[in-house]
Order: sequence, then C-alpha cells, then structure tokens
Amino acid sequence: MIEITLNGDPRRIAPGMTIAGLLADLALDPAKVAVERNLVIVPRSTFAEQALGTGDKLEVVHFVGGGSGELDDSWTVAGRRFTSRLIVGTGKYKDYAENAAAVAASGAEIVTVAVRRVNVTDRGKPMLTDFIDPKKITYLPNTAGCFTGDEAVRTLRLAREAGGWSLVKLEVLGEARTLYPDMAETLTATATLVKEGFDVMVYCADDPIAAKKLEDLGACAIMPLGAPIGSGLGLQNPVMIRLIVEGAKVPVLVDAGVGTASDAAIAMELGCDGVLMNTAIAEAKDPVAMARAMKLAVEAGRLAYGAGRMGRRRYADPSSPLAGLI
Repeated sequence: MIEITLNGDPRRIAPGMTIAGLLADLALDPAKVAVERNLVIVPRSTFAEQALGTGDKLEVVHFVGGGSGELDDSWTVAGRRFTSRLIVGTGKYKDYAENAAAVAASGAEIVTVAVRRVNVTDRGKPMLTDFIDPKKITYLPNTAGCFTGDEAVRTLRLAREAGGWSLVKLEVLGEARTLYPDMAETLTATATLVKEGFDVMVYCADDPIAAKKLEDLGACAIMPLGAPIGSGLGLQNPVMIRLIVEGAKVPVLVDAGVGTASDAAIAMELGCDGVLMNTAIAEAKDPVAMARAMKLAVEAGRLAYGAGRMGRRRYADPSSPLAGLI
C-alpha cells in the first residue's frame, strides 16, 4: 500500500491505482467533481490514465448548496378556486383593447368592474364585455366612488341583478382627497350585504382590529390598503399588513397603493394571498409589459414566502463552508 493525501487527510491506497479508480472506490461520479493533483488541475479525460504515487496530494471538490421546492399557487375565496393571485382593475386604460391585452398579460382570472349608468344616448358604444369575456374572466363588481354604506349596498344590489354576481368587492370611502375607507360605514354595509347572501371582499384600513371585525361579520376576504388608492407609494405599513395576515382565517389581499413590481412582491412576501391593482398597470408607459411584470412579481413573492426567508443578522456570515477549504 502507498500513502497519499486526500483533501488534507492521509489515505492508503493500492499501488498503481488511478484517479478514476480512486473515485470509483469513493463512489464519486467523475462528471460531478474536479480533481487537483499536486496543485495542478487534472483534465477529466485523463482520470483513467493517471496512476497515483506515494506522496501525491489530491483535492477533490464539488459544488455545495441547497434549496428547492414548488408552492401550490392556487387559492380559494368564497368556495371558488383561482390560480392567479393577481386581481386587476378595468379603469384608466386608453381603451378596452389595451385593458384586455393587459389582463391577458397579467394572467389575472378576476377583474374589478365599476357599476355605472347605461349610456342611453349612444347604445352602439363599445362595452367592456365585448373585450373581456365574463364567461372566461370573473367579474368582481365593486363600489368605487361610494361614500356611504347605503350607496354601496344599493350599487351591489344592482350589480347582482345585472349579472347575477354574488362575489363582490365593497369599498366605502371617507372623503375624496385620500379615498381612505370609512370603517364605520364599511362595517355596517358588510353586515347588510352578508345577510343578503353576498360574498363580500372588503377594502379596509390597515388595522388588525377592524380586519378582525370584518371577518367576524362574515367578510370572505380582507383587503387592507397598502397606500392611498392610485398613489403608487407602495406598502407604507408592512407591520400592520403582516399582523392582519397572521390573525385572519380568510384570504388577505393588499388593495391599493402598489406602484411597481417590487411592491407586489413585498406584499406577497408578507404572506398575503393576493394583490389587487389598477393604476400601477393602467398608468405605466407600457401597461401590457407592466402587467407581465406584476404577474411575475406576485409569483416570485409568493414563492419566496413559501420558501421561508433567511433570518436577519447583524454581521456577515460566509456563504461558502469553511470546512473542506483547500
């Protein structure tokens, strides 16, 4: 037997053993390692030809790492299952064609729609349903522009009559400058709509106590704002959003304030079940490209949440293991 040094440790092998023979003895796949012999890299093609001698020093290395897995991206609200966790609006686009293209690029399965009076003077004017088929995309009637609970309830009753929709989005605004929700009116309207058989997704303040009250009233989803509607400021209070997520037994979706893809990813990394946005896509220079970016951001944020974020540290920690250092 002769003695060599393998990865810093002495090892006895049979005389004349080749590098290929040594790797076979170690149960190592030659295609997955690199070998250095006496500080010289050994070409993989010569492993079978190079016989080892007494005193040879070998370093055999490979790549180390870890982490894998996929997360089921489906979610359920009011007994209805969806794959996409991105909900998009249908306002502010230059026309319905651009809106439809953005919806397609986003992969969204739900779009919010406002309830407005029919234009009786121009009945030939294009309609949203001509471009976004409600048989393929779920319409979510909302109460945008309502400043009292009574207005909101009346609007959704008409929506259900017009399209048979029971899954609705409630928002009751406090005043026009901030479009911040009036929570007293919102709570009252939620109670009324739930009693009337609506499945109510509710736009609300980023307040864990108010969110819990809405859930207790029967809301099927809680939708705290990330920032004022249409502001594009991103999530201004992630701590409260996280607390709402932790305390909720129904889906939580950030609604309002998203400005760009990173905002959507942050919302999902907090554990939200989805994100609703309109202005961030509609007012982008290229709405269709932004819709695609938002789709990917929501998917990436959700995957990161499921993967589990690394812990924060005050000081550096080496990525490569120090054990086995050459």
